[in-house]
Amino acid sequence: MGNELFNNIPCKVGEILSDVMNGRIGLPDLQRPFVWNDSKVRDLLDSMLKGYPIGHIMLWSSPDDYENTGYIGKNEKGYKRPEDLVIDGQQRLTALLAAMYGVVIKDKNYKERKIRISFNPLTRDFAVWTQAYERNPEWISEISSVFTANQEHSVSKLRKAYIKSVNYSREKNGELILTEDEEDLIEENIKDLLDLGIYALPILKINAKADEEDVADIFVRVNSGGQKLTEKNFIETLIAVYDNDVHDQINRFCAESRVPANGTAYNQILSVDPAHLIRMAVGVGFRRARLRYAYMLLRGKNLKTGEITQSVREDNLSIFKDSLNVVTNLNNWHAFMNLFASVGYLKGSHVVSSNAVVFSYILYLIGKYDYRVPSLDLQKIIRKWIFMSTITGFYTGSTESEVEKQFADLRDVHDADAFVDYLDVVIKNKFTDDYFSYSLPSELNSSSATSPAWYGYIAAINVLGTPMLFSTVPMSHYFVFGTSGDKNAIDKHHIFPKHYLTKNGYDNDRDRNQIANFTYLDYATNIDISDKPPMEYVKKYREKLGEEGYKLACTQNALPENFEQLDYPEFLRQRRVLMAEIVKKAYKALCQ
Repeated sequence: MGNELFNNIPCKVGEILSDVMNGRIGLPDLQRPFVWNDSKVRDLLDSMLKGYPIGHIMLWSSPDDYENTGYIGKNEKGYKRPEDLVIDGQQRLTALLAAMYGVVIKDKNYKERKIRISFNPLTRDFAVWTQAYERNPEWISEISSVFTANQEHSVSKLRKAYIKSVNYSREKNGELILTEDEEDLIEENIKDLLDLGIYALPILKINAKADEEDVADIFVRVNSGGQKLTEKNFIETLIAVYDNDVHDQINRFCAESRVPANGTAYNQILSVDPAHLIRMAVGVGFRRARLRYAYMLLRGKNLKTGEITQSVREDNLSIFKDSLNVVTNLNNWHAFMNLFASVGYLKGSHVVSSNAVVFSYILYLIGKYDYRVPSLDLQKIIRKWIFMSTITGFYTGSTESEVEKQFADLRDVHDADAFVDYLDVVIKNKFTDDYFSYSLPSELNSSSATSPAWYGYIAAINVLGTPMLFSTVPMSHYFVFGTSGDKNAIDKHHIFPKHYLTKNGYDNDRDRNQIANFTYLDYATNIDISDKPPMEYVKKYREKLGEEGYKLACTQNALPENFEQLDYPEFLRQRRVLMAEIVKKAYKALCQ
């Protein structure tokens, strides 16, 4: 057995909460936003009163170079620097501090919040505070008043006042006053409530000799409240530890990035979370792709020497904050989102990998700020890059390794023209004639509902402004916020209907749900066609549109002429080729 990096230390709830309040233990305000609702806090207290286990708390002995932290509540602490940092258990400790000691916290929207839990000393019940409990004399409206009275050595006074109030209410309502047994029960239950302060809480304390990678690995492997913790949770913790303002900035942007700006659409592409922004800031500031570099840099590690020093941490944090300011600039973000929309990606569900958004945005910012690429040139190359990377799945698989290699290549790129040329070469190496003639049709030979090739084809239709099949309205209009995903507006339709194929011997969904057998139709047309054989519904729309209009609709929607007369396998083969040609046509349009 190897040397253990941790110690198991039994601790009382009151002791650890006292250490948090005096600063011996560092509990950042925003390690992770406090997301529990009040009923969950009530249940936590109820479990403790019943003697149930509530899990462990994970601490990390504060490294010698650690100096700065934010704390929950006010910053008037007895300790200038914490001896231990809370790595896991923030939600439970925050809940207990707020409920038992009346500490004002911030909710997930970063608004001040007070958690008030009521207690009935006669029934031992907890309840989330309401005006009804406030008015009911048989309830202590806020348990924090009991713990405050205990600190002031006035619990006896509080108990007597409670009994007096209950008796007055009962006499007023013509009820029997409290018996001696009930008074004894009240005293016992208030004592049990206060004994929550001596509830045994297991502490897992990681040694100071453990470096950030050890702690991150432990953090990821340990379950907290049944929820698997991740590397990004640990990095968010470190950011909150070293600079709460930075963490606040990150979470504000996560909310604001979804809101439309003047002249921009609601961001339907990516619901930004802190891990995305951390990746972006580290990518822009340090040209690093792997998330693990974030906690190394924020801890002050020199990536060349491996040394951790305060000066390096201060320098790295400064670079990180400067990069974060660029990343969270809403003008930059909305401009980039407009580029995504302009290449036909109008729904987040059509972007298979969030990394395509994250790393394309990094390239956009590097091009804008580091290489000073003229605006029009930057927009053009990033449009092409987004189109290529999303269709080809460029940012799937070993994404971090691929981007690390790209960042290494960029070290030899020194001006705007070279930056544009570098990206253009990568794009052309992906978008070869063979790709459009062979690779893409092969990728379209699939029944996957989330194929990048299928979504790339839809993006191409949007780029070209193509009307919906058998309609005069461009398909892109149906993906505008408020209509996208609404079955009453648009639906995927089998060109050779499923029921028709089943009757003709195709009873396997992989055959019937081939990408090349799909198109989008407006709801009315979809209902009209339903399960009709292609020969039947094609005849109707051919007459309705006229021969030239029908041929144009087929050409625009990658349908072979007279497709309704083809055998199903031959239809699929021909359509895959035509769909790939539509994608190529859209790419050429983006190159102009």
